[in-house]
Amino acid sequence: MLVPDRLRELWGGVERGETTAEAVMKEQERLLGDYRAEWERALLEGPETDLRAGLLRELALYSHGEPEDMERRCSAALAKLRDEWQSDVDPERRSSIERFYESPTTIYELVDWHSLRDDNGPLAYVLALEVARQSRVKTCLDFGSGVGSGALLFASGGIAVTLGDISTTLLDFCRWRFERRRLPAAFVDLKTTPLPEAAFDMVLAMDVFEHLADPVETVERMWLTLKPGGLLFARIHAEEDADRPHHIVRDFEPTFARMRALELVEVWRDGWLWGHQLFRKSPT
Repeated sequence: MLVPDRLRELWGGVERGETTAEAVMKEQERLLGDYRAEWERALLEGPETDLRAGLLRELALYSHGEPEDMERRCSAALAKLRDEWQSDVDPERRSSIERFYESPTTIYELVDWHSLRDDNGPLAYVLALEVARQSRVKTCLDFGSGVGSGALLFASGGIAVTLGDISTTLLDFCRWRFERRRLPAAFVDLKTTPLPEAAFDMVLAMDVFEHLADPVETVERMWLTLKPGGLLFARIHAEEDADRPHHIVRDFEPTFARMRALELVEVWRDGWLWGHQLFRKSPT
């Protein structure tokens, strides 16, 4: 049983008077602690044990800076991205949006999020890996791979990964991270390179759809690159957030309508922790 389903079951037991909230909270902390430990094992290098400190040191090596400076940049990154969007981006022009994601600030913002300082949402990648293991996934495309942390997790789990993004800034950082760890991976610039057809057992689209100029077109690309019977693991949802004006999609119904037309069928949903959905492409 996947962790969100287990937690829903446990908290249902509290409502029925079969157990206590204290007991369930302890079990929830244990389960999410296991997820966090797997996330840390994939991202930390050498003897490092502190996730945020390790990520800041890695970023300092890449940026030829000091960890203290990386801390300041990461902490300020979300506000800086908001200001860059508001001052530089025409949301009606795809090229303007694409240029925005070339900003180095995107690296700092994502590293900050992946350090789990304020939000355990990145642990959904561990949930996705659990799904992949249960489904015997061998090949995976991380669509909108960002700084590559999720792909590092999958690669450390023995799954062949391809990282796809529209940002060469992000892809360059990902290549550097994989090379440091001597892990194999393929990299695709989604602006210029078509994805292979029927190539992947699984596609990850983690917090991607709200950023897209054309999410319907993107669903079609994902569908084409999935093998028959392949899985799409995604969170297709975004609330309005003044700090994140780069979340440009509000209405996802056209996206879901296209998925239905393509027979991408929802087979599971995380209704308890982070809200991700699992879709399966028709096997024929």
